[in-house]
Formats: sequence, structure tokens, C-alpha cells
Amino acid sequence: MSNDHGTHDLPDQGLGEIARAFVGARQQGRAVPDFPGQIPPDLVTAYRVQDQAIDLWDDTVVGWKVGYIAAERRDSSGDDRLLGPIFSRRLWNATGGTVDIPVFVGGFGAVEAEFVIQLLEDAPADKLHWTAEEAEALPAKLFYGVEVASSPLATINQLGPRVVVSDFGNNNGLVLGGEIPDWTALDDADLRAETRIEGEVVGTGGATLLPGGLRTAYAFALARSAQRGRPLKAGDLIASGNATGIHDIAVGQQALIRFAGYGDITCRAIAAG
Repeated sequence: MSNDHGTHDLPDQGLGEIARAFVGARQQGRAVPDFPGQIPPDLVTAYRVQDQAIDLWDDTVVGWKVGYIAAERRDSSGDDRLLGPIFSRRLWNATGGTVDIPVFVGGFGAVEAEFVIQLLEDAPADKLHWTAEEAEALPAKLFYGVEVASSPLATINQLGPRVVVSDFGNNNGLVLGGEIPDWTALDDADLRAETRIEGEVVGTGGATLLPGGLRTAYAFALARSAQRGRPLKAGDLIASGNATGIHDIAVGQQALIRFAGYGDITCRAIAAG
């Protein structure tokens, strides 16, 4: 959101303290009891926290998760979604076996079925607004995957999108599954998924559960990234949003995420750090 200004109720020093608190907790694998400071007054300011945290984190951003913002929780930006970084050392390829995924004990931990877009070309850096149709025309591959939604702060989702943005979008990794070929020829209704925790079905759905659909999520990621001064590049990944819901998972529990007609991903939650 580098083209926006936001409010300046929080000085950069205060934003830096929030970023350092979350980064420190993530590095040490520990929970935090409360939001570490004053909650940013808007998404613009929350992204400033996120940018500082990215600078503090010793890893490379390889993609972005997209999260939906309910209408009653939106701010003056009008954004109906948010972004959080996915880092290279928190990207795992599904192996066909069980993938260990780290969640914060005492914090928040969940799994989300995802349809994951990978750009094949750089997005134009000066294009700040995208329609779903324009996004679909930008060459990309589609994969299925699982987002590890986890934060040191247990109440992150209850506290709202400005808090979620401040802590890496409540992301702690992505498990990347197989490719879904010829995805632009498919309707959202063709992309179906089911999530099980400890053998129990906890969510069903697919791309039709993404408000506006898969291509709208793609368009948002392209637009907001460019507006932040971080235009997307070839190879970048976009986890487009939870396709069966947000499903809590605790250390020791196992999740099976099934993508109808394409494949399964099995994950086991382990303690972060």
C-alpha cells in the first residue's frame, strides 16, 4: 500500500516494536498473550508493520496468501481481502506421505485447503488495478495446496484484519500439491475440496467458496501487491483463500485435505520452533 498514506497515530518506532515482537515470538516458537502494542488504526498502517516484519525476517518471500475480510470488518480502503507473505523456508512440497506443519502452541493454529496460482510472467509493475478477466489472461499455473494458518497470538482472527495483516497475515507456511492442468478452461464449480481432521470431515467446498471466485482473488493479489510497491513476479505463488473453511488443528493432530479428481495432502501438526 505504498501509494496510500494511512494515518500516523502510530510512529514508525511503535510499528517497529510490534513487528519485532511478532518476529521474535515466531523465531522462538512461543505464544504472545496479547497484541504487542496499539492495534494499527487501518490496513495501510498494518501493512507498514508487515513490511517492517518482512525486513526483519531472514528469508525470501516466494508468494502471498489471500484472506477474505468480512464486510463489517472493512476499513476506508475498501479492500475485501488481505495479503500475508509466504517464505521460502515455509514452503513444502507434498510428498505423498505426511508433511509435518508447525503451529504455535498457545497461539492460533489451523489448516486451510487452497487453490494456488503461480505466475509464469512478471505482472506489469505500473498496473495498479485488475479485473478478474485481466488476471486470468496473465499466464499462470494452478496447483492445489494447504495453508498453515498459525500465529503466536491465539486471538488473531477475533481481533480482526488489521491484526492479521500485522502478523504475516496469520500465515506460517504452505504445502504445495500437484498441478491442476488447463485451469482457465475450468469453472470454479469444477474445483472441489474436502478437509478432515483426525478422520472427521470438518469442511467441504471448493473454489466456489471464494467470494467472487478464484479469478477475483488473483486480481486482488495482483492489484494490492502493485499498490504496495511489491508487484508480483514470475514464479510467485498466490494462495487464493480458504476453500473449505478455517479448521483449527492442535499439535499431534493429522489433517487430510482431498481435492476431488486431483489428489490428497496429509499433514501432521508439530510445535513451531
